[in-house]
Amino acid sequence: MSRNDPGSEFWPLIHPHTGDLADFRPTSRGFSSDVTALIECEKGPFFVKAVHNRPGGRRDSIIRERLINYAVYPVSPALRWHVEDDAWVVLGFEWVEGRASDFAPDSADLPVVVDILNRIGELDLPEVAQGWPETRWNRFAEDEAQAALLQGDALLYTDIHPSNLLIGDQNTWAVDWSWPTHGAAFIDPACLVMQLIAAGHTAEAAEGWAANCKGWADANPRAIDAFAAATLRMNRAFAKRKPDASWLRAMADAAQAWVDHRTR
Repeated sequence: MSRNDPGSEFWPLIHPHTGDLADFRPTSRGFSSDVTALIECEKGPFFVKAVHNRPGGRRDSIIRERLINYAVYPVSPALRWHVEDDAWVVLGFEWVEGRASDFAPDSADLPVVVDILNRIGELDLPEVAQGWPETRWNRFAEDEAQAALLQGDALLYTDIHPSNLLIGDQNTWAVDWSWPTHGAAFIDPACLVMQLIAAGHTAEAAEGWAANCKGWADANPRAIDAFAAATLRMNRAFAKRKPDASWLRAMADAAQAWVDHRTR
């Protein structure tokens, strides 16, 4: 089995939803999944995402993505079908035509990126997500009081990345809702700040773009300070754990630049 050939047991499982297969094209994104591909088929096309049906984080993640889809459409492409057996968990999404966004300082995509985050920020917290509090930054917070500043009832996406924010001719989408949570509304714009700094923006300029997001504009500056500091500790820990991963070092450097800006 590989990303190019998920194995003979895969095709009969999805056939009731796809019909006869015409083409299977693996995509370059989605490395947390065992299969990500565009499937041209009798009933499609579909974007298909699948993981092996084994207990643990990846199964939990794809199940969470299935459960949240009804609440995040049309910011996200619609889930058209899903299927599961002892071997696989598979999601079939509508196929959307879009390109990855550009986060560079001179990019014309930046207002569109901010608009996508504002559309996410306008979504109500659905009942299914009320038991998914955001906790990933808690252990990196200075203390419980600072961790408490990161809590809230805003639906969070958090997977801000150029390849996940797609721009089409008529629409835009945030794809890969692999770990939605709820927390403070400024966290998604803060994740954008980190990505923009990593893409070459100054911390001041990155925060200038985030300021166009309501969740950021309404935030307690102390809470943003606490998040920035926790993000630095988080990325340092990740970079130390995997010293050969240059992208982790780059994110740690971006977090340091952000904290330096906020503590000047």
